[in-house]
Amino acid sequence: MTSPKSLVVDTHVHVWELPPIAPIGQTSPKPIKLPTEPGTAEELLADMDANGVDKTVLVQTSFSTWDNSYVADSAVQHPDRFASMGLVDPLAPDNASQIVYWMSERGMAGFRFHPMYYDEPVLVSKANAAMWDAIDELGAVVQFHMFPEHAPQIATIAQKHPSVPLIVDHLAYPQVAESPGFATHAPVIALSRFPNIYVKVSDVPRRSEEQFPYGDVIPYIKQVHEAFGADRMMWGTGYPGSLRERYGWPTLADELRLIRDGYDWLTTSEKDQLLGGTAMAVWGLH
Repeated sequence: MTSPKSLVVDTHVHVWELPPIAPIGQTSPKPIKLPTEPGTAEELLADMDANGVDKTVLVQTSFSTWDNSYVADSAVQHPDRFASMGLVDPLAPDNASQIVYWMSERGMAGFRFHPMYYDEPVLVSKANAAMWDAIDELGAVVQFHMFPEHAPQIATIAQKHPSVPLIVDHLAYPQVAESPGFATHAPVIALSRFPNIYVKVSDVPRRSEEQFPYGDVIPYIKQVHEAFGADRMMWGTGYPGSLRERYGWPTLADELRLIRDGYDWLTTSEKDQLLGGTAMAVWGLH
């Protein structure tokens, strides 16, 4: 029996609207820039269709408040194209009930947390035990916007909740000037000992000081590949349509070309895994 063909799945695109359609306001305790124009699901769909991307995981932005409605509703309206990842406040006393609400009533697939926004290890506080239990019980997928220094929190969560898929976003921001020592990135690689932890190969151009294929980042990707394997790596991009270039990201076509042509050291099957196979398994896509 042959295995099903891998879909092309972008695991990381932010979409948002402006008031009165959807609220704008920061969720970070530290100042962040607020948008002046929308980045819509409709523009993303057109971008996907033009570039042969089958599905996208929508990720709530840090500037769209804790109200995940626009992202959640976009996925409900296009269930064959989108899955949705929301935000829940790790400092809110009712965050466990918010997990239940967004998953059970609004159809979200999981959540993104930003440990880099907090000076303390808030994700592993005793106050959040019920939140993690709810995530575990409902089968949520979780992703982390993090630096290598936050790896101990992720390790604690992985150990306590081994059935929850945990994703490290953007390679955890490797410091290319440090190569070839990789000392600060070592905590990320150490997370490979937990089989429920995955790494997202995303935001690569903005980590680099070089042009395509951003060769100064490749040693880090190879290191992740050696430690985690292609079946725990996934591909993601950033913003929809024309906003990609205006926000300093490559086009969707160039993001696809990076995996297909820029990483010639990967086999064809490994590229397929990054471009969709891993995401299909993690989010149960078909």
